[in-house]
Amino acid sequence: MKKTGKISSSSAPVVAILLSVLSLLSFSFTAAAQSDPIFTWHRELPTLHNPAAAGDTEWLRIRGTARMQWVGITNAPKTFAAAADTPFKIADKRGGAGVTILQESLGLFSNLLVSAQGSYKLKFLKGQLGIGIQAGYYNSGFRGSDVYIPDDDDYHDPDDPSIPTQDLSGNAFDLSIGLLYSRKAFFIGLSGMHLTSPVVNLQQEGSDASDAVQYETTLPRTLYFETGGNIELKNTLFLLQPDLLVASDFDTFSANISMRATYNRFLSFGLGYRWKDAVSLMVGAEYKNFFLGYAYDYPLSAIARGSSGSHEIVAGYSLKINLTGKNRNRHRSIRIM
Repeated sequence: MKKTGKISSSSAPVVAILLSVLSLLSFSFTAAAQSDPIFTWHRELPTLHNPAAAGDTEWLRIRGTARMQWVGITNAPKTFAAAADTPFKIADKRGGAGVTILQESLGLFSNLLVSAQGSYKLKFLKGQLGIGIQAGYYNSGFRGSDVYIPDDDDYHDPDDPSIPTQDLSGNAFDLSIGLLYSRKAFFIGLSGMHLTSPVVNLQQEGSDASDAVQYETTLPRTLYFETGGNIELKNTLFLLQPDLLVASDFDTFSANISMRATYNRFLSFGLGYRWKDAVSLMVGAEYKNFFLGYAYDYPLSAIARGSSGSHEIVAGYSLKINLTGKNRNRHRSIRIM
């Protein structure tokens, strides 16, 4: 690959097409029952919401996280995610590959998304531009056998055919794309997740769909925008890492802003705010390429009357991948350096 500050003529159409596809997300969409969970430590798992982040460092990154939301509320969401990605080089072309697993339970619903990712990297404006694509298998289930309607309920009819009383499940194909531009001091990313807007037809295992009441759930198309960076404080051992993540399916909107400080590339702590939802406290530590972090979210809405807050833990390991044969550049991802 030539070292230049411009996109090559063969790459420019690809970027233009991706930007055009992402712009199509501005059209209205059908309202959906499910949406992506957003982690407080989302910066440690960037490939969950942007496939272009796969292989954007010189490290094999392995991360896992678990989140217990709104502790104290029965059937509150519980989420688990795992992600791994690595850079690779073929001839003089650089790319990345990754896999993600996202499992979530919300009341009687359970969702599973397993995805494979690929990305292509090129030099652009003295930085690196990543173009990524993700293909996934999405499964959704509903525990209808656990539905309980009290006899004195004046609002729901136990015999209502629109309320399933048997366990249902279904699956669909998922597709996402993303762009990520990064330099040492900052990064900026844009992604369109679930472009196929998977519609899952839920039915009882072994049943004939033509003879049963039809149920379905949808995973809506979601647009993500994220930007952040590294601010080295001169004559100190501190590194500041501000971050902004905005997500919208054009029916719901979420904005997360945080500031994280790392001392001596070992101990980190930070504060965050989720728009009209919660304030967050984060603390983490890294030692010999192992990372462990914890986050606590205190709700700002009426949910605080029934919940003590949300808890999240993330753990991971990073292994240096030598793409040059010289191993001279040892800086980490701008998210974890």
